[in-house]
Amino acid sequence: MELMKSYTGVSGPLVDLRSDTVTRPTAEMRSAMANADVGDDRYREDPTVRELEEEYASIVGKEAALFVPSGTMANQVAMRTWTSPGDVVLAGERQHVLQYERMGSAINSSVQIVPIRDRGGQLDVLELVRQRELFNFLGSPVKVVCVENTHMPSGGVPADLEVLEEIRTSFPGAKVHMDGARLFNAAVANAVDPSLYASYADSVMSCVSKGLGAPVGSLLAGPKDFIEEAWVERAILGGQMRQAGILAAAGLVALRGMRERLSEDHERAKRVAIAIAERYGTECLDPETVTTNIVIFPHPEVDKFLTHLRENGVLGGSVAPGYVRLVTHLDVGDDQLDLALKAIAEAP
Repeated sequence: MELMKSYTGVSGPLVDLRSDTVTRPTAEMRSAMANADVGDDRYREDPTVRELEEEYASIVGKEAALFVPSGTMANQVAMRTWTSPGDVVLAGERQHVLQYERMGSAINSSVQIVPIRDRGGQLDVLELVRQRELFNFLGSPVKVVCVENTHMPSGGVPADLEVLEEIRTSFPGAKVHMDGARLFNAAVANAVDPSLYASYADSVMSCVSKGLGAPVGSLLAGPKDFIEEAWVERAILGGQMRQAGILAAAGLVALRGMRERLSEDHERAKRVAIAIAERYGTECLDPETVTTNIVIFPHPEVDKFLTHLRENGVLGGSVAPGYVRLVTHLDVGDDQLDLALKAIAEAP
């Protein structure tokens, strides 16, 4: 698919590697949206929303699920549902719930998030336990442990099952929430059923609007009583929707038909990683560390690098000072990738 649009003075074929959120809905999604059976979701009368929620809950092995507008809202609803003001939450120091949600947990739930080392994409379990013991001593037991799968800031690294199991067994009195925005990327990359990953968490959320290509939406799943409370918290945060089946219809297409093709994105991301290593050396990026659809690497002049890409019809992004992020997705085919690889090979 050739993307033809104009961006900051550049016209012609444009390869958008900023994020996997930029995908356009497929023809099948558009048809499903146009023909969706709808009702008022405020009254739980939208049959397509109900079908999507039941489908996701079944896939991740949970009792029930809730459709929400975004992954951030799914995380924020989970925080509000599992906690009370003043509660202690442990999360990776670079996880989305801490760094990329505009301090939403502090604003929306009045909780104290304690950052834990998560280098390499895995939480440091010894540090988790040390913090648990400290806050037990202080009279503030840990209520929630957050994990992220895949771990975006580390380059889309899937969660380690042994680490998840250790966290689960180490925190029998706390809830574990999995930010699985790209859970299906992890599942495909490691040939692990999504329900196995989710079995180590009390609640799990996933986006259908990232690698799966739907235009809008995420799903939050967990026990039935949790979802009943989450339904109220969604309304408090302004996420109550009406004839949302139009959006849910695309989500159903995404869940049913777009998961297995994620391997194509992973293969293309590996090609990007190889190009980066060839241009800057493996000390900058080891291609073997790239297993899903996200490529992150350090660069001394990020703006200069991104400007060069843009001038050559390629869009990239950054998620931290001194780091470039390039993300493959549904709308980046081999022809588009070749343009990006050529631009990378000639980059400063």
